[in-house]
Amino acid sequence: MEVGTKVKLKELLRDVVILSSTADMETEIHSVCYDSRKVSPGDLFVAIEGFETDGHAYIPRALEAGAAAVVCQKAPEDGVPHVMVSSSRRALAVISANFFGRPAEKMKFIGITGTNGKTTTTYLAKRLLEQALGARVGLIGTNQNLIGERVLPTERTTPESFELQRLFREMLDAGCTHVVMEVSSHALVLERVYGVFFETGIFTNLTQDHLDFHKTMEAYMEAKAILFQNCRTGIINLDDPWAGEMIQRADCEIFTFSESKNEADLVAKNIRLYNDRVEFEAVSIGMIQRMEVHIPGSFTVYNALGVIALGLTMGIDISRIAAVLKQAGGVKGRMEVVPAGTDYTVLIDYAHTPDALENLLRSVKGFARGRVVALFGCGGDRDPIKRPIMGNIAAELADFVIVTSDNPRTEEPGAIIRDILKGMEETKTPHIVIENRPEAIRYAMDHALPDDIVVLAGKGHEDYQIIGKEKHHLDEREVIAAHLAEQQGKNS
Repeated sequence: MEVGTKVKLKELLRDVVILSSTADMETEIHSVCYDSRKVSPGDLFVAIEGFETDGHAYIPRALEAGAAAVVCQKAPEDGVPHVMVSSSRRALAVISANFFGRPAEKMKFIGITGTNGKTTTTYLAKRLLEQALGARVGLIGTNQNLIGERVLPTERTTPESFELQRLFREMLDAGCTHVVMEVSSHALVLERVYGVFFETGIFTNLTQDHLDFHKTMEAYMEAKAILFQNCRTGIINLDDPWAGEMIQRADCEIFTFSESKNEADLVAKNIRLYNDRVEFEAVSIGMIQRMEVHIPGSFTVYNALGVIALGLTMGIDISRIAAVLKQAGGVKGRMEVVPAGTDYTVLIDYAHTPDALENLLRSVKGFARGRVVALFGCGGDRDPIKRPIMGNIAAELADFVIVTSDNPRTEEPGAIIRDILKGMEETKTPHIVIENRPEAIRYAMDHALPDDIVVLAGKGHEDYQIIGKEKHHLDEREVIAAHLAEQQGKNS
């Protein structure tokens, strides 16, 4: 169907399981909306039971705004033209796909899920598909959304299903043949990608994160496993402690990769880490190939293995995969070296979980000639359990720690910092607390010694700081550049 034209309700409800209905199926619908504040006359309003608010409470407001009918899972007042379903979220996903002409059925999807490594893996996968297959690739992720090379801003890792299907439509219309996307646990549980079939799913790892939402690691794992019940081939990191559980729950062909287990389908051997790249031998059935990836850090090996596995399962020659990866650059906010022209190095990384911070600092220690200075904070209104854990990791692995603020949201920044410091109480690593993040960055630069590596962890690609419910501009690169200019002005 043509986007922007009126669609009959019965067409939008194709493949939706309807429990009961009072709505006229011939009603012409202008658009679909799940936010009552954005309803326009002639829209179909889908009432979603949320975690903070229940969309069913806003059915009267949606009707006042001109909604033609309502999809709901709780009976509305008498006289309201409605369609009852068992899951409004699932219905929204199917309705959205129908509204935009089911674009996902016309492209091949590669989904990457896991706690860490998703963003780098998606960028490397996109590059591989474009250069090895000549494909036009759309990308959906934490950093940004891409249609070919056109950049679109993004608010969350995986958008709500209506926005997601609109994005699929744009990608299809732009000639995309493949879509590479980060698939978050939230998106899987909240059924934002319901109905999307993935050609390939990649599992990077599972470490503590989002327990404010999932409550337990088992529930977090179950959420990630949903991806492998909706794909043709599942690529699994066999070194992860949860790999067996993921494989057990998968309903697809499995291809595994590892750094240490020879029984894996793909193994990395003779790994060498440098301050600007990693090198290793990729060993698979009947083949061996030297790999070189110009992104520093031990976790780059795992990210590369996932992409190599993707290429092999798609029939791409391993030597071609190696050639593409050798030319691949880094990703903004992932082990990003900030040009500073100083005798010390500043790295920006998105690490904001215990495992990611540990991997980051261990990697940096592997090639640091001077001290490792770790600057980090923890987000507010998020899992508080990880705060002391991250404090302990920073103190154990860094030579100096600067504890600061990172998206405090509605929490008091000092309270978050006190939680972090609890994990540092039994350590002897020198540290300082500077709540204001730009001030903390300036302090780190002023006190850096020759050959030090200053690691700014947590913000990565973000160019904002969330205080209360407001976003305030904060790009760490700009803070660094401004302070360098200030220092040079004083020295001139």
